Parts: sequence; C-alpha cells; structure tokens
Amino acid sequence: VSDLRPSTLPGSLDVSRSMFDLRSPPHRFMKRYDSVSSVPSSASSRKDSQGSNRSLDTITLSGDERDFGRLNVKLCYVSSAEQIWITVLHCKDLTWPSSCGENPRICVKGILTLPKPVHFRSSAKEGCNDIEFMETFVFAIKLQSLQAVRLVFKIQTQTPRKKTIGECSLALRELSSQESNHWLDISPPSK
Repeated sequence: VSDLRPSTLPGSLDVSRSMFDLRSPPHRFMKRYDSVSSVPSSASSRKDSQGSNRSLDTITLSGDERDFGRLNVKLCYVSSAEQIWITVLHCKDLTWPSSCGENPRICVKGILTLPKPVHFRSSAKEGCNDIEFMETFVFAIKLQSLQAVRLVFKIQTQTPRKKTIGECSLALRELSSQESNHWLDISPPSK
C-alpha cells in the first residue's frame, strides 16, 4: 500500500514535480475541458466584438478571439549622439471594430515608458489590410535610461472618433547601434 498523504517531515522537498506524482494536488497540472472539444471551457462561451456567440471550432487553442494584425518597427541607438531612432514601417492584417466604419483613419501612437513618458504619433492613414507609415522618430536619451523601459505602441483610429483599437510593446534591454527589425503582434487594448 502506498502512502498518498503529503510528507510530514519538516524541510522535506518534493523532488518529483511530474503530473503523475500522486502527492501533488491534481489541480496544479490539470485544466478543465469541455466534453465537446479540447478547447478550455472558459473559451467556449466567449463572444466576438459584435457580441454574437462563436462556435467552438472557430476559437483558436490559445483562446485568442481573433488576429488583430502585426506592427513592423525598426530600432537603432546612435551612441555618439545618444539618440534612439524609432521607425514605424507598417501594419499588416490590421482589423478594427465595425463601429469604426469601413476605412477609418488610423495612426500609431508611441510611448517610451520613462519616469517622464515620451509620446510621439505617426500621421493618420486610411485603414486597409497593409498600412505603410515609413516614419522615423528620433529622441536624445541616454542608453542607460532606455534599457529599463518599454516602447509601447497604440494603434488608434482618428475618424469617426479617436479610439485605441490595439496595442503592442517591446522591451529596450538589447538596444544597440545595430539596427533591429521587429514584428509585434497587436493585441486588444488593455482596459
């Protein structure tokens, strides 16, 4: 007979942490699933942005409701001038709520999350599947200050009214004089 009770010795360590270790509480490794499919049950009742229920087979396993698109940016730090160069290239596969209309004007707002945040904004372009911005922003900031902050991008509609429709961010820990190219997944705006 095996002793299934947790060890009562003081300071004893559980060496095994596998899901077959009977001493571990089962909820630590298990998720609840619907009997209909292998999608976690919390995802089965989600609604899309228009408020209609979606069938289980249209929900991705990660639980994302839909793909919001991607933002392409380039970063470079010019140490001789102590400048960060941020180039907003384009948005691909961008989606927006139907309440924003057929082709809203869209811009990208950037924020360097320093103690005193630095804000910048691209020009507004007509919304489509692939929006080209090709705009560079230059700020004189010491490299040490930048390596502890994030660069946040908010995708915003300008018409019919100003509204954030998605966002993404990037840590600046590895900023260098070598220009780096980044594709950032846009996610729903945080509440």
